[in-house]
Amino acid sequence: MEIIIANNSGLCYGVKRALQIVKETLSEEKGKVYTLGDLIHNPQVINDLEKQGIRSLEDLDDIQQGTVIIRSHGVSPEIYKKIEEKKIKIVDATCPIVKRIQRLVEALAKEEEEIVIVGNKNHPESRGLIGYSQGRGIIIESELQAKKLPHKKKRAVLVQSTQDMDLFQKVVVALLERTEELKVFNTICQSTQTRQKSTSELASRVDTLFIIGGKNSSNTHKLFQISKRVLPNTHFIENSAQITPEMLKGAKKIGLSGGASTPPEAIEEAVVRIKSSFEQQIQREKIVQCQS
Repeated sequence: MEIIIANNSGLCYGVKRALQIVKETLSEEKGKVYTLGDLIHNPQVINDLEKQGIRSLEDLDDIQQGTVIIRSHGVSPEIYKKIEEKKIKIVDATCPIVKRIQRLVEALAKEEEEIVIVGNKNHPESRGLIGYSQGRGIIIESELQAKKLPHKKKRAVLVQSTQDMDLFQKVVVALLERTEELKVFNTICQSTQTRQKSTSELASRVDTLFIIGGKNSSNTHKLFQISKRVLPNTHFIENSAQITPEMLKGAKKIGLSGGASTPPEAIEEAVVRIKSSFEQQIQREKIVQCQS
């Protein structure tokens, strides 16, 4: 049995930075500290933050005083304004890559007729980006939606930083057929692209592959979809306890890959769980042989 971990698995730069900002904020602020929505999409990390005194709240009306940490996915200009009006201290943990995309959308809004954002309409990053588009942005989730758009003279298209490159390329092709002048911006972050590539390559080399991460994590879902296309025997789990002997049956090479918000200990725990399952299986086989 061989266990292979995909290159670049686990926490990305933006998530590590956000967690460090939280740590520094906790040491500096004496009042209550909140995050506006989950800081990152990983339930284990969020539970740990709650134990440290960080409350995750979705509604600004529930926050009257203290410090608000803007999560790594970013928020719209309207949210910043509302927080400032409440005279609450802001600590901005928005990923720098997302910040650059926000500035891009803001600039395009001044000159483009329409801005197409390829992403999940309910994802906080996409919702934040729409806020910078001055009413000129639309979110496209599929190639089919792109094909239904009317013809336009000018458009710009960009993409949520954690999206699937395959989807982005298909949407671009569809828009090229419906737009005279199309400006294309590949805003998928380099870390995401590298992680997707390494996961796809690993899926072609192993018998079973586990994608580890939060079920509400967009980039982890994309890894699962990418791996599933190559290797049907791909499993999406949030923690090692979800690994069963049935998932490992007949596998000689097992792959592991983690999303951008997956802590390294989650991957380490999965390795231990897999090794333990195989050791127990070998022990059972020895007992059966001895009895026979």
